[in-house]
Amino acid sequence: MVSPSAWASHILVPSKSEAIQIKSKVTKLKDFQKLARKKSTCPSSQKGGDLGWFRKGQMVREFDDAVWSIPVASTSDPVKTQFGYHLIWVHERDE
Repeated sequence: MVSPSAWASHILVPSKSEAIQIKSKVTKLKDFQKLARKKSTCPSSQKGGDLGWFRKGQMVREFDDAVWSIPVASTSDPVKTQFGYHLIWVHERDE
């Protein structure tokens, strides 16, 4: 059996308050992508935060848990990992 996969984008910032501030400006995917290009500290920022498709369990646990629990096509609350705070947008899930 193949493990489930998801396609997601994220914005990575150093502080929770910055993540909350950014989330308040996101109403649609275009906003998310624009803010990812401007604010995210991850190299994926050049692609609007796009991480492409990945399998369940490939990302750090906190990030992975969020990807599988938030509604598709919405912005997560800030998710803390060892890298900082992520806002996650799940485009699609293939379960």
